[in-house]
Amino acid sequence: MPSYKAPSFQDRIAAAGSAKQKALDALRAKPPVDAATMAERRLVQEARDRALAAKRAARIEAIAMAKAEKAERKATAEAAAELKAARLAPASAAEMKAARDARYAARKARKK
Repeated sequence: MPSYKAPSFQDRIAAAGSAKQKALDALRAKPPVDAATMAERRLVQEARDRALAAKRAARIEAIAMAKAEKAERKATAEAAAELKAARLAPASAAEMKAARDARYAARKARKK
């Protein structure tokens, strides 16, 4: 049985040249692209690009709306917290005396 014989440098160059020529012949044998086909492909690509742009715009708008809603909820929560803090804050001495007098007057009115 004969042993393996490695190809020489000239053999490898010839094989590469023939492969290159074969690829060039295949490329030249390809029919030219029709202008109508190219125009149709361009229209399809433009429609795809417009749809993608609309989808991106909708996503950006949804994100902006979500941020606005979050800011509104935060403002509402802050207002509620301020109101609660105002209710729980100790009243001034005059307010406390007025509230005490009102309770006293109400109690006297109920006893009559």
